[in-house]
Amino acid sequence: MANITIPLVGLVDTAIVGHLSDAAAIGGIAIGTMLFDLLYWNFGFLRVGTSGLTAQALGKGLQGEGISGLAVPPECRKILAQSAGLALIAALFIWAIQWVFVNAVLAIVPCSAEVAEVARDYFYVRIWAAPATLMLMALKGWFIGMQDTKSPMAVDILVNVVNMIASYYLAVHTPLGVVGVAWGTLIAQYCGLFLAIGIMVFKYGIIHIGFREWREVMRWPQMRRMMALNGNLFIRSLCFMVVYVGFTSLASRYGDTELAVSSILMKLFMLFSYFVDGFAYAGEALVGRAFGERISGLGDERISGLVRLLFRWSIGVGVVFMVVYALWGEECIEIMTSDAEVLTAAKPYMAWLTAMPLVSALAFMWDGVYVGATAGTAIRNAMIWAAAAFVIGYITTYRFVGAQALYIGYFAHLIARVFYLTVKWKNIYTC
Repeated sequence: MANITIPLVGLVDTAIVGHLSDAAAIGGIAIGTMLFDLLYWNFGFLRVGTSGLTAQALGKGLQGEGISGLAVPPECRKILAQSAGLALIAALFIWAIQWVFVNAVLAIVPCSAEVAEVARDYFYVRIWAAPATLMLMALKGWFIGMQDTKSPMAVDILVNVVNMIASYYLAVHTPLGVVGVAWGTLIAQYCGLFLAIGIMVFKYGIIHIGFREWREVMRWPQMRRMMALNGNLFIRSLCFMVVYVGFTSLASRYGDTELAVSSILMKLFMLFSYFVDGFAYAGEALVGRAFGERISGLGDERISGLVRLLFRWSIGVGVVFMVVYALWGEECIEIMTSDAEVLTAAKPYMAWLTAMPLVSALAFMWDGVYVGATAGTAIRNAMIWAAAAFVIGYITTYRFVGAQALYIGYFAHLIARVFYLTVKWKNIYTC
């Protein structure tokens, strides 16, 4: 339920800009979003690593018992402190490099002056949400690891509803115009952080983490396992950037119209992924706890059953979205923009929109299962192969099919992820 609200923000932002302005403005928001992808995906381990480690610590700490009251095993509290500390350090680092970063990326990415101006204005507003954004990553991962999906649901719904309302109001009813969507995101992120902190205090009784606790958990012996997992996840994030940022960057080479088309189609690609990610997060929490219980000697018969059930749900979601996009794909694009040139340019890519959900569902579901197992090396290697498949798929076909090569490369990266993780699962499960 929480994930359903997340893609609506990007869709609403793009739709607001698509109806307020032209292809250059849509492209500018796409490049601006890409800038944050470059930053935040590198810190995705704050959520992914935290959820798997917390779930396993919970499984070991409760030893198969149900969660009662406000019981928080000490190891889970330590993981929270570690993740929160890393999030704050990362936010300060992002603030320090913001000017150098945005100008370096825009110097490399080929785009028109109009697109670059919109992207830069968007970036310099939204960057001040970095502490809230990164802290929410850590807290969301911790909640999921604690088998608590109601709390991140409440936070995500608040963030995304505030984002949609504030972005629409500021963009349409104030002189801010297109940049109003960045201010909407800034306001929404801090609203979400305040709610998450309130949940930590009133639901879990964690009022503060003292200086001695911070000093203890931030020492290297305490941090070693988290940093080993996060190092692999960091490399995974870099490979994700090769694919997703590379997709947007390469699309910009074909002009503002193709950039706008690729931005809209990627939003629709990712729309369904957030539905599947709900089950992937369940995989992180449930499989992680099951692995933790297995470490405590409680057996592992639950793991294979959980994995089969999770895949049945994710495949079902993929099939539903294939049908939706096959029947109403063009109507979905018309919701996003009224620009006739963009609508015409999008038609040759409708087959990709229809075919993508099923393969993506398998890839995302495997990610959740592996995160729960804290199998960082396998996750890293799978994404290295996937990034290579994207690059090879594009390089070998772009001379013959033009911008269609972007979608060939994207599809190839999904196939590579699914194949590698499927083959490796037996080794992970039996180790």
